[in-house]
Amino acid sequence: MTFRALLLTQNDGATQAQVADLDEDQLPAEGDVLVAVEYSTVNYKDGLAITGRAPVVRKWPMVAGIDGAGTVLASSHPRWKAGDKVVLNGYGVGETHWGCLSQRARLKGDWLVALPDGFSTRDAMAIGTAGYTAMLSVLALERAGLTPDDGEVLVTGASGGVGSVAIALLGKLGYRVVASTGKTAEADFLKALGAAEIIDRNTLSSPGKPLQKERFAAVVDSVGSHTLVNACAQVRYGGLITACGLAQGMDFPANMAPFILRGVTLLGIDSVMAPMARREQAWQRLAQDLAPDRLAALTSEIGLGDAIAAGQRIMEGGVRGRVVVDVNR
Repeated sequence: MTFRALLLTQNDGATQAQVADLDEDQLPAEGDVLVAVEYSTVNYKDGLAITGRAPVVRKWPMVAGIDGAGTVLASSHPRWKAGDKVVLNGYGVGETHWGCLSQRARLKGDWLVALPDGFSTRDAMAIGTAGYTAMLSVLALERAGLTPDDGEVLVTGASGGVGSVAIALLGKLGYRVVASTGKTAEADFLKALGAAEIIDRNTLSSPGKPLQKERFAAVVDSVGSHTLVNACAQVRYGGLITACGLAQGMDFPANMAPFILRGVTLLGIDSVMAPMARREQAWQRLAQDLAPDRLAALTSEIGLGDAIAAGQRIMEGGVRGRVVVDVNR
């Protein structure tokens, strides 16, 4: 049987992306569950892979798509049977194993999470790795003891996938959220999601003093580089920061002052290889804490043929919120 997929190839070091017709026999042999993918999404990492701006893809050719949701067609894994609805995030899919911007995917059953009750496969991909990462960040802050009474929470990269879902989650949970964005025209959108205040990202994106005026109880950062450094410098004594992205850069040009003089804690968030128990907890909390109207407000939908252009736009900062990909159109 043939299926359509977003195929990445490399020619003289340059990445080429196209929607191609493939045969099921071409799917990787590794994997014990065959999934009919219904929806995928375009995350920042997908943008990196599609455009070739970073060495995300480790094997060629590669089918893109680090996320997918759909229905099991066949399984030799004891946990899954035909007809089950499943969600996939990470595990190197779309990097070292063919991904889910495709109508078919052969995956390992140990990578899959059951679709939470009340969610459609489209809902799951409206959340995707970006939203799941936002939930992992919220859970990390909660494990460290943060409560809404502790004070303001800064969310950087606010109009992006991680940032927008983090705002929606934190707002619903009762936190006063301050959203940092370079898109000041999106202020109304961000406030509708749950932000109480909008600040210009330029106030955080340039080199600053190691210690600045204490303001935030916590930070959810998906930007990195100087933005993360300045966020650390503005966190109050004993405050918390989750680091889960690198939209500004992988570097962290900081010093030790916030950590040894204010007792600030920096919490790293990994979505790719997170343990299954933590994944399942995150997805159940998303079903509980992410208001459907806010999820709908931050989501747009495209077909598989539009995913290449969406990957280019996300790298240019031209995507607001989350982009769902219907792989069957």
